[in-house]
Amino acid sequence: MSYLRPLPLIQRVFAALALLVLLAGCATTPPDSVLAVPAPAQKYAAIVVDARTGKQLFEVSSTAQRYPASLTKMMTLYLLFEALESGRVSKQTQIPVSDHAASQPPTKMRFRRGESIDVDSAIRAIVVKSANDVAVAVGEYLGGSEDQFAAMMTSKARQLGMTSTTFRNASGLPDDGQMTTARDMAVLGMALHQRFPQQFHYFSESDFMFRGRLVRGHNDMLGRVRGVDGIKTGYIRASGFNIVTSYNADGRNLIVVVMGADSARQRNDHVEALIQRSLSPTVDGTKTRLMFAEQ
Repeated sequence: MSYLRPLPLIQRVFAALALLVLLAGCATTPPDSVLAVPAPAQKYAAIVVDARTGKQLFEVSSTAQRYPASLTKMMTLYLLFEALESGRVSKQTQIPVSDHAASQPPTKMRFRRGESIDVDSAIRAIVVKSANDVAVAVGEYLGGSEDQFAAMMTSKARQLGMTSTTFRNASGLPDDGQMTTARDMAVLGMALHQRFPQQFHYFSESDFMFRGRLVRGHNDMLGRVRGVDGIKTGYIRASGFNIVTSYNADGRNLIVVVMGADSARQRNDHVEALIQRSLSPTVDGTKTRLMFAEQ
């Protein structure tokens, strides 16, 4: 039979010192934080920016190419707001809906041949309903054709510093050549807020009346988190569920972009988590470990 012999005194002293060093290291090394990502890695991209300072607070794949889907309509609205500002159109201006615009797939307002929509209602239809037919009608009215308007959109993107964005249509419907990044969408979100503060209220609307009918939207972040005041959601199968969200409360102004989520609900949960994370004080050295949907 064998017995464990007690360690000599000097060995016991060294062992105790080593244990103290180990415990001290554990006490001073911040733990990793785990962030669940509701998207596969190849689709996911995100960024959080302090809109007051431009400081980047969080990013994952924020410069990777992604499909914008209906986030595209943010640029359609940017150019429409410019037209309002210059006096080219007023809120009462009637925009005709062409056969091409009316033929766009849903989501849409379902106009018939020869109908038109005033600019004020067009803005609400694009923001709240994400109406593809109205977005195309606006593009044709301002650009002469949707193709020419898409070229105007891309040119404006370059002026704003959106270096990795190319637009091919006014709506965000599928097009292999229409690409952007989470960073560029954050730039656009901040530009809309800063350039058109008098129009930004449109992005906080969750419904509107049109021709005696209540039209409801699908940006469920509105009213869910105090301080969220816009701006736009988007989805096509190739992109997953996208969103640009503006948070403005208690002296903090954040722009949050999430792209590629598996569902709208999971996307919204993730945006809320990113807002909370960005508003909370962090321990220096804390690392964020991502858990993607497929893991």
